Amino acid sequence: MRPWPQFWFPLPCLLLLLSACNVNPPNLRGTWREAQENIPGLAEAETLLTGGGFDRRAEPPEPDGAALRLWLGNRRAHAMLVQATGERRLWRTPGGFAVATDGARVVATAGLAQALVASQQDGADPLADPRALVSRGRNLRRQVDLSSRDREPSGMRFGLQLDCRLRARALPEETATLMVEERCSSPQLADFTNRFWADAETGAVLRSEQWIGPNLPALRLEELAPG
Repeated sequence: MRPWPQFWFPLPCLLLLLSACNVNPPNLRGTWREAQENIPGLAEAETLLTGGGFDRRAEPPEPDGAALRLWLGNRRAHAMLVQATGERRLWRTPGGFAVATDGARVVATAGLAQALVASQQDGADPLADPRALVSRGRNLRRQVDLSSRDREPSGMRFGLQLDCRLRARALPEETATLMVEERCSSPQLADFTNRFWADAETGAVLRSEQWIGPNLPALRLEELAPG
């Protein structure tokens, strides 16, 4: 069996991710909205993502340089490019939330109550060419590592197995766009679905909606300026 590829980042990137974990936002647990949606820590996560300074209905200011637009729940923010190594990117919001990407895929996060420490997969990522997923879907085995923000041993979970199936289809309302759905199941985690919107001609992923951990809403990403 081939070894699992591991996404590692240079030391400066790791230090930035770890420092983001130490940001302490206002304690908003137990709010009415959390009780209604049954997602512990949702308000805390949204506040940290935006730095507490953005209205749900307002657009963040246009960034100067490569950036992502992010949504977590109904909150939105932008994340500036901090470092790039090949296809790997490290982004950070003004509020201290950090997200690492490899191509179109989120492979690590820091700054929320729960962190996606690492993402691994067996073989090449089918997202490298979403067009090939239209004629035939692909299975993908993945593993993820999770940690609580305080990085206490009791809050760490390593080697959580994911069995995923990716398939793409053209969108009738957007003929130039492909929709890729990645449905993942796990014996240790609840099932979830990632979604990626790609250019039908080039295969470039334009925006996505990705799982970043249990008890958190999906993180939505859209490129504002190329990195």
